[in-house]
Amino acid sequence: MITHRGALIPMVKSFLLLRVMLPSLMLVLLLFSLAYWWLDNVPHEVFGTVLFGLLCWHIYVNRAWFRNLTRGKYDARRVVRVVLHISLIVNMAGLLITSVVISKSVFAWLPIPGSIYLREIHWFSAYWVMIVTGIHVGLHWERLRASLLNLLGLRSANPVLRAIFLALGAAFLLQGLASFQTLGVWTKLTFNYSLDFWDFTASVAPFFGHWLAVFTVPAIITHSLMAIWRWAGLRNSPSIRGA
Repeated sequence: MITHRGALIPMVKSFLLLRVMLPSLMLVLLLFSLAYWWLDNVPHEVFGTVLFGLLCWHIYVNRAWFRNLTRGKYDARRVVRVVLHISLIVNMAGLLITSVVISKSVFAWLPIPGSIYLREIHWFSAYWVMIVTGIHVGLHWERLRASLLNLLGLRSANPVLRAIFLALGAAFLLQGLASFQTLGVWTKLTFNYSLDFWDFTASVAPFFGHWLAVFTVPAIITHSLMAIWRWAGLRNSPSIRGA
């Protein structure tokens, strides 16, 4: 029995590591892909190609979600979750298709004519991917947090730990809202032109810090709204009202 448990623990940790580290690596690649004017085209396309390769693996690992789409009942929360997931899939598909068409390095050998309009759609999709991916993380935050805490051997019921999470969430939300203004994200998301470009000759690290903060805004808001919705549903359930 001891041998069995000893062999099981590394397997569990490897599984949790995969669930935590794979999305984290994908986020890092997405952030690096946004730094086009710092990395230039070849690294940009290489990072993007690796990102989509990991995305395919992520979809394969979670393929049961697609099989279960036609199973079970749909309440309002499930409809919202499915719609948000489909919007991410559509956004990612658009980003992938435009990436291949406008490629000047990795897929340049394909006989596909480029298009300046597709290039603009590519950038527009990339900015929205940051937002929709943040929403995706917000929808699965409880699972990710549980995986991370299990990996670190911590308990989520710890009040000190919960207070730390709340404080970090509030700090990231405030910084994210400020970073929206700094990076001109609202303008980019509405498909409008902006002459504001990040000066990589002056600083590099703050660029990634601002985009990471922007990413956390939809994640925190989505997680909070879903938690409130779930709490309201439990409070209004017949079993609770009759208690």
